[in-house]
Amino acid sequence: MNTPGSSVVIIGGGIVGASIACHLALRGHRDVTILERANSPATGSTARSAAGVRHQFNTAVNIQLSKYSIERLVHFEEEIGGHPELHQVGYLLLVTDPAAWERYQAQVALQRSLGVPTEILGPAEIERLVPGTRTDDVLGATFCHLDGYCDPYGVAMGYLDRARALGVTIRTSAPVTAIRRQGDVVAGVDTPIGRFDCDVLVNAAGPWAGAVGALAGLEIPVLPYRRSIYMTEEFPGLPDGMPFTFDVMSGFYIRKEGRGLLLGLTNPNEPSSERIDVDWEWLETVLEAGMSRFPLLEDARLAEKKCWAGLYEITPDHMPILGRHPDLTNYVDASGFSGHGVMHAPATGLLMAEEILDGRAASIDVDPLRITRFAARASAVETNIF
Repeated sequence: MNTPGSSVVIIGGGIVGASIACHLALRGHRDVTILERANSPATGSTARSAAGVRHQFNTAVNIQLSKYSIERLVHFEEEIGGHPELHQVGYLLLVTDPAAWERYQAQVALQRSLGVPTEILGPAEIERLVPGTRTDDVLGATFCHLDGYCDPYGVAMGYLDRARALGVTIRTSAPVTAIRRQGDVVAGVDTPIGRFDCDVLVNAAGPWAGAVGALAGLEIPVLPYRRSIYMTEEFPGLPDGMPFTFDVMSGFYIRKEGRGLLLGLTNPNEPSSERIDVDWEWLETVLEAGMSRFPLLEDARLAEKKCWAGLYEITPDHMPILGRHPDLTNYVDASGFSGHGVMHAPATGLLMAEEILDGRAASIDVDPLRITRFAARASAVETNIF
């Protein structure tokens, strides 16, 4: 079956693809088709995110992406619609290593220079925000009250509903099986539900972006990695408005989710995979790190049925890949966010709409994020990864 094509075809119906489609439509370019591999959009990595949004990065471009994106989330209901459920409880980053503490203080200076009101806190202020935290070895913490968490599914569906109302087509159960090239341009894609021609192809396939790029003969350095998130039953021992808190050295993180707690810690030795079953063997390590910093967690009860896992899309430098590919003039990358796709989706939609319609993203300089950085071997590395 042949299906009429669209001027722009976006591979991936998660929060990033949804934002790009919506921003294109808001600028009047509505001949857009989203192709989603699952039978419903926004049910992959978007729906399985820990949902954090923060300004506290060590690279200027990520800080700029966050500034724009979080401000848009503040006004999301009035500007787009949907239910972002933004909770600006802040991010609290606890640091115990002297060398790391020097770096984090320098990062605060960079963040402040870009207009982000990050604070440096001591043990007494940490205890006030998160009662019961063990602070005897903590050198200090950084805190930004504008950070927090949101509802990724609500944001994605807000973008999708607005885009659909403006004329964007969303096709589900449509994994891309082939990308048809004609020289240095993409002519279209094939799926089980038909063939879609296009003038521009956007790879917003999240954890599968590397595999999608390979269909076009491109090497896109994005790999999927499992991240498990653990939930407790209702736990009154920590306040409902506590910050999203990170023990930087161990990597353990904790925040409230409803009346319970959301916990996590990345396993640095887990290989790339597409597994989304919860890693129960890793739980002991997570709890050991958590109770070392937050002893009162000994009284928390795990809610096994509420735990879940999802996929991060990781690049070698933990930075996204954005913009046109030099080997395919009408192919655009929008992937590799390394866990930051939710928080940077609003800015990505704006910038990729500019890249497609104006020839180049302009609101924020994305040159440090183009795929050409890997050949140049001169890219910055985002170290604030949790």
